[in-house]
Amino acid sequence: MLRSPRHHTRHDPMVEPPALPAPQRGRPVPRTALLIHPFYAKDPGGSYGKHVLTPATTFPALAAATPGEWTVSMWDENLLQGPPPTDEVPAVVGITVHLTFARRAMALARWYRARGSLVVMGGLHVQACPDELAPVADALSFGNGVGTWPQILRDAEAGSLQPRYHAPFEGFAKEPAPDRSILPPWAYLTPSSVVATRGCHNRCGFCFLSTKNLHVPRENRPVADVLRELEASPTGYGVFIDNNLGSDPEYLLSLCRALESRDLIWSAAVSLDVTDRPALVRAMALAGCTGVFIGFESLTDSNLQRAGKRCPPAEDYARRVTVFHDVGIQVNASFVLGFDHDTQDVFQQVAHWVERERLECATYHILTPYPGTPMFRQLEREGRLLHKDWSRYDTGHCVYQPRHMSPTQLEEGYAWLYRRTFSASSIWRRRPRDPLAAAPYLAQAWLYKKNNALWARLIRSRQVHRAWAPLVEIQRRRHLAFRADLRQRTTPSEPGQVAA
Repeated sequence: MLRSPRHHTRHDPMVEPPALPAPQRGRPVPRTALLIHPFYAKDPGGSYGKHVLTPATTFPALAAATPGEWTVSMWDENLLQGPPPTDEVPAVVGITVHLTFARRAMALARWYRARGSLVVMGGLHVQACPDELAPVADALSFGNGVGTWPQILRDAEAGSLQPRYHAPFEGFAKEPAPDRSILPPWAYLTPSSVVATRGCHNRCGFCFLSTKNLHVPRENRPVADVLRELEASPTGYGVFIDNNLGSDPEYLLSLCRALESRDLIWSAAVSLDVTDRPALVRAMALAGCTGVFIGFESLTDSNLQRAGKRCPPAEDYARRVTVFHDVGIQVNASFVLGFDHDTQDVFQQVAHWVERERLECATYHILTPYPGTPMFRQLEREGRLLHKDWSRYDTGHCVYQPRHMSPTQLEEGYAWLYRRTFSASSIWRRRPRDPLAAAPYLAQAWLYKKNNALWARLIRSRQVHRAWAPLVEIQRRRHLAFRADLRQRTTPSEPGQVAA
C-alpha cells in the first residue's frame, strides 16, 4: 500500500536548477547590489503552488535598509526565469543561504566572485555552519541582516569589507517598513507577506529557532505600522509569516480589533493554544482571518514532550479544530513524521484523523535535524545521522535512522500520505460542511493540490498573480458577507476571556 511515487521528471524545472554560463569577468558597477535567492528542488509529491503563494520578507527588508545612494535589485531563481542576469556585474551580491540549497548558494558565490563581485552570505546556514561557507564568501552576516547590511555596503565601497558582521534581533519596532518595490508584481498570489511579531513562546528541539547561538527575542511591531502594510496590499489579502502570531494573545487581540473595520482577509501561523480563548478566535474571524497554519506535529503526546513542544494534549485536538471551523476559519495542519514513538501505522492514523476532522489542508514533514539544533546534536551523539548531504535535509528525505522503521519505510509513508491527502476522494471528504464554503474550497484545492504541471507553466510565464487574483477576490467578498452574518451571532464570553 505505501508505495513510493518518487519519479522525478528529468527536466522538471521545479526540480533541476538552471545551468550557470561560464563566468566572464567584468568591471563591477559602483554602488549596485543584487540579492539572490538560490534555486532549491521542490518535492513533486507536494504542491508546487505553495512556493509562490507569498514572498519571504528578507529582500524587501534589506531593500528598505539599503543606503539611498545604492541601487538594489533581486533575482529569485525559483521564479523560473533562468540563471541570474549577466548584463552587468554588481558591486555586491547578497545570497541568502538555507541548508537545503547551500550547494547551489556556494556555486553562485563562486560564479559571482569569478565575475568580479564581492559576495556576502547570510541566513540560517551561515549561523549553523559558517566555516563551510567562509571559503566562498567575502563576508558573512550573522543575526539580523537589516542591522548589518548598511555597514556592509559602506565598507564594500570603502574597500574595507570585514569577514564577519553581527547584529542582534532587537529593536524590531524601529526597523523600516519593507520596500516591496523590489518584488516582481507578477510572481506571487500576494506580495503582502507581513511580519508583526518575532519569536515564539515554544522552543521545540527540531525547530530552526532553537539553532545554537541564535537568539530571537519575542517582539511586537506597532499595530498601526502593520495595518499600513496590509492596507497597501494590491489584492486585499495578506499573509502573516510570523513564526507564531498568537504568541502574545493580547497583542493579537489588539491587532484584530484594528483590522475588524477593514475589508481585508488574511491568514497566519498560530499555535493551537489560541483556542484557549474562543472569543479571541472569533475576533480573528471578524478581523478577516480565513485560514491558520498550525503545527500539530504529532498525535502522540510523548513525541511532543520529547521534542519540547508545549501544546494541548492530542486527545483535545479535534475539539480545538472545531473552535476554528465554527467561525469559518480553515485549518492547514502540519505534521512531523518519524518521531521516536512513531511506528509504521502513524501514516494511516494521521490520514484518518485529517479526513475525520475535515481539515482543509495538511502539510507533512519528515523529521529533519537541522544543524545546530538540539535534535541534530542528539541524533549525532546517538550515531543515528545517515549523512550530511544538506540538499536532502529538506523534510522530504529521511537523513537519520528512525527507531521503529527503516528510512525507506519512512519516506514511502510520507509519500503515501501526500498522495492520499491530495487525492480527489480525500479532498471531497474534507470539504466544509457549509455548502457556500464548499465550492470555493473545492476550486482552490483543485488548483493548489492537483496541478503541478500547471503551476510550473504559470510561474515560468509570469501568470501566477493573474491566475489567482480572481479567486482571491471571490474569497474576500464571500468572507465579508460571512463576517456580516457572524457579527449577528451572539456568543457569550466565557469566564476569564475577552469579548470579541
